[in-house]
Amino acid sequence: MAKKRPQTGAKRPQLTDGEIPVVGAREPCPCGSGRRYKACHGRAAAHAVTELVQRPFEGLPGECDWVALRELVPAATVPLTLREGLPEGVGSVTLATVLPMAWPALRRDDGSVLIGLQNDTASGDISRDLADTLQRALTAEPGTPVQGRRAPAEGPRLQDLLDLDAPFEPVVHEGFEFWVPDAENATPEVTASLERANSAAIPTVRLQGVDAAYWCRTPEKNHLRWVMPYPEEHLLDALARLHAAGRSNLGEGTRLVGSFRAHGLTVPVWDLPGEVGAQEVEKPAAEFAERLTEALAAEAPLTAEERRARGGLTNRQVTLS
Repeated sequence: MAKKRPQTGAKRPQLTDGEIPVVGAREPCPCGSGRRYKACHGRAAAHAVTELVQRPFEGLPGECDWVALRELVPAATVPLTLREGLPEGVGSVTLATVLPMAWPALRRDDGSVLIGLQNDTASGDISRDLADTLQRALTAEPGTPVQGRRAPAEGPRLQDLLDLDAPFEPVVHEGFEFWVPDAENATPEVTASLERANSAAIPTVRLQGVDAAYWCRTPEKNHLRWVMPYPEEHLLDALARLHAAGRSNLGEGTRLVGSFRAHGLTVPVWDLPGEVGAQEVEKPAAEFAERLTEALAAEAPLTAEERRARGGLTNRQVTLS
């Protein structure tokens, strides 16, 4: 049998919650309670880590585009503006869908910072994880990547660090050449990663006439995937009204086939003929937006036909996150 530790009457130092560091789950809690960390202050930290935030990008400018770049778009970048301005030596901060070697973040030799959006995160709050990565990237040594870790449970979120009045304007790229401003001097690992990423990238274009709608080409057919900000049930009702009336398509040969669920938002998806490119779908998408606005304003109960249409749309939903 293991020997019991002798009990002492000495008072343990009392720490405030904000001073208690993160330690191993089975180690004594640093607060001095005598209990293991997982049974003391680690309990709240573990709950914060596992609790899922349904809409992690809510409150950020361009929430729908954040979702699209996280789940749908292969290669894109967005300049980010910090609420407190850039620290000395950091020339810019850029959000990227993916970084080489799947790094969470990278501080380049010139001091600029790139943050990867499509990485696995350790907690249920993507916004908090990304904010922690951003903070560490701002102080990293130039020329070094930032590795992933579990973010502090009480750490800031992106909504605390970014300027919420600044525009969010994604730039979609054909490939990932933005990784390497000096391709000739890239390491073999980065070059190989770039070649693999480019070969897997699906051609994607962001429409200009409506928000957060992305055309893409796959081997079988083209698609339009449109991230929408409306509550799911309300949006499905509106789509059902249009579908039952034969007004849910985007022109001849197109079809509303279902939707994704992603980070608390709904993403309707249309199949498009192979000859319909991004430019050809701009006008039909703008016209559909007007029809959808009218359908969203309707207050009458769904008819039997509309309920059947809604059931079909609901059955063709796929949850991405």
